[in-house]
Amino acid sequence: MFGNPSLPIRDRRGRPSFKKDKENQDFVAVRIAAGWSQKRIAENMGIDEKTLRKYFSRELELGAVFIEGVVLDVLLRRTREGHAPSVRQLREVSLEGRRRVAERDMGSQPQETERQERPGKKVIDKQRAMDADAELMAELEREASSNARH
Repeated sequence: MFGNPSLPIRDRRGRPSFKKDKENQDFVAVRIAAGWSQKRIAENMGIDEKTLRKYFSRELELGAVFIEGVVLDVLLRRTREGHAPSVRQLREVSLEGRRRVAERDMGSQPQETERQERPGKKVIDKQRAMDADAELMAELEREASSNARH
């Protein structure tokens, strides 16, 4: 009490909580862009897959987009510095992007011949019920006709 240091009532036990930082975010984003699985990334970081999904859901979903944006920023900076290979590569990336947008736009417009209405869940359930009812009636008729012969 007098002169003796006071100890905390409870010391923290167990694993310390995970701390997310910019370095970890970049680590996850780069590996997702490279095609690594969540299991592999979690093992590499020394954390559980649930922890990875809890703290890095944004990077797991959009990591490839983030990294592609960083690469484009670097290409643009190098192009402004006059680096000829970067100019060529930025032009190729730009043309590829425009090609993908054009393909997406052309593919997103459904043609009238391809477009068919799909029945909803309720319609499908109603049809199944009617089919089951028809099958049951047919089975009952077969039973009745076989019993009538005896």
